[in-house]
Amino acid sequence: MKRILVTGGAGFIGSHLCEYILEQGNEVIALDNFFTGSKRNVVHLLSNPYFELVRQDIIMPVFMEVDQIYNLACPASPIHYQQNAIKTIKTSVMGSINLLGLAKRLNAPILQASTSEVYGDPEVHPQTEEYWGNVNPLGPRSCYDEGKRCAESLFVNYHEQNNVKIKIARIFNTYGPRMMPNDGRVVSNFIIQALKNEDITIYGDGKQTRSFQYVDDLVVGLVKMMNSDDSVTGPINIGNGNEFSIIELAQRVIALTGSSSALKFLPLPTDDPIQRQPDTRKAQEILGWEAEIQLEQGLRKTIAYYQQMQQDGLL
Repeated sequence: MKRILVTGGAGFIGSHLCEYILEQGNEVIALDNFFTGSKRNVVHLLSNPYFELVRQDIIMPVFMEVDQIYNLACPASPIHYQQNAIKTIKTSVMGSINLLGLAKRLNAPILQASTSEVYGDPEVHPQTEEYWGNVNPLGPRSCYDEGKRCAESLFVNYHEQNNVKIKIARIFNTYGPRMMPNDGRVVSNFIIQALKNEDITIYGDGKQTRSFQYVDDLVVGLVKMMNSDDSVTGPINIGNGNEFSIIELAQRVIALTGSSSALKFLPLPTDDPIQRQPDTRKAQEILGWEAEIQLEQGLRKTIAYYQQMQQDGLL
């Protein structure tokens, strides 16, 4: 049994990761400031004697004894990370410094949940880990994009200077149960609008593409990476290689929900990427991992979650 720290542990991805790690027979400390996380995501774990929930912001130093550290703490949707841009950058930069210091003291491996946003609006397609990206450092998304890029640099430098055992996972679009209904991300937006028979809002012409990964696949990939050989530092793309246009996603959601929603087109936000698809060969070759749950199966599970929320009066 390992004692494992998951920052952002009450968030969408973090709560699923905590659940999986507990199922593997480990002890979990979930640390969260509840800016975008929710106790509702982990309430079913609170009765587990091997699960502990701590309210703390990683901008403050973290003191505890653990065997592994997963750093998932950072708002990930534009609505939330743009709400307080300075705080978002601090979370990525100061938070990483605090956690890397903890990992250094404990000689514990630490995994950084980085993002496909480090590639910006890519000029290389699909995106390989060697691609440096096309990011606007002054744009409205830069607090998140550049914060994550700086965090990767910090991880690499702590590894090279202080021999900290690091893992950098670049996570591509992920969806599933426990996504916040109001987080503005495309899958949750479309499902909720469809369930309410409201217009489905598409930004731009809808021909821009994304690759959608179900959260259970991601969690397996993160754990495989954490438990890989110390020489595997990353970055490694963790994502579903199948690419879909936004219009195609909307049409699938309408069909699966039986909705009467119509499509409504709005201007594309500044710096919104036109294409996004991971090259996942490294994940397959180094980690023996690839996404297994395809879009329709994952959408059905996610729709069922939001239908239950609707029945409970939470939408």
